[in-house]
Amino acid sequence: MMISGLVQILLFQSLGELVSKFALPTLPGPVIGLVLLIIWLVLRKGINHELAMVADGFSQYLGLLFVPAAVGMVLFLPQLKANALAIVSALVASVILTIATSAVVVRFLSAKPKEAEQ
Repeated sequence: MMISGLVQILLFQSLGELVSKFALPTLPGPVIGLVLLIIWLVLRKGINHELAMVADGFSQYLGLLFVPAAVGMVLFLPQLKANALAIVSALVASVILTIATSAVVVRFLSAKPKEAEQ
């Protein structure tokens, strides 16, 4: 049962890689594949049981993806300490910029059209 869901995921990732290779080289293939999968699921108006089982299985072990990042943090700790001020400054600036950009986008998208004067 899970094989069918895994094949669906790999199929859309492969399609994304092909689109990335030949049409949109600036976007990563897995991202394009994920967008294609979402579009396919919206058109089908739901997720089939096999795909849901695979997604649940993946989400149970999502925490393992943070292990390499944690090892990298420990490995490069001296460089991180040496550049701590620059790193913290960049993080704070990017958070502020992200919040401001999000606020502008939300304000733009939620602007109510002006009612016609009668």
